[in-house]
Amino acid sequence: MKRYALLLTGLVVFSTAAFSVEEVSPARVEEVYQRSKQVEPYNVDQAVQMFTKTVHGGVQHIVVKSADNTEQIKLIQAHLLKLSNDFSKGDFSETERIHGADMAGLAQLKLAKPFDIKFEYKALPKGVQIHYTTEYPQFAQALHEWFDAQEKEHGNQVIDEHKQHHLTPAE
Repeated sequence: MKRYALLLTGLVVFSTAAFSVEEVSPARVEEVYQRSKQVEPYNVDQAVQMFTKTVHGGVQHIVVKSADNTEQIKLIQAHLLKLSNDFSKGDFSETERIHGADMAGLAQLKLAKPFDIKFEYKALPKGVQIHYTTEYPQFAQALHEWFDAQEKEHGNQVIDEHKQHHLTPAE
């Protein structure tokens, strides 16, 4: 009986911590937005960004709001190709410039060796996606924390045509 009570207490404590969502202040969201405008080579006001977690990592989409905005599509694609290549080398300096060195998950991601995490770039008609995958639980957790921080500080606008690809987190 004591074992059951101890187990139940542990589950309650850990589940409460897992569901507690730390809110980000409007000032912090504005600060990240302003830094994004300075760091990103594309116009962040003309694009939509979505982060979808999966069991082994997640998928990031950035697409233009207007399909005929070919200049911004090219800028987004070129930039995210570079970013995915930088990430695969352990270089998260752009993320640090926008979110700060203490961003959730970032320290753990920087510990990954080449090929511990895959960063699969894919050009889309209106933008790009990066599929982040790993078989290592510590890096999957870091990616989830990193995605949560991205969502909180950038927002997570729903891109209907892309959400359909990732309806289940089993990917």
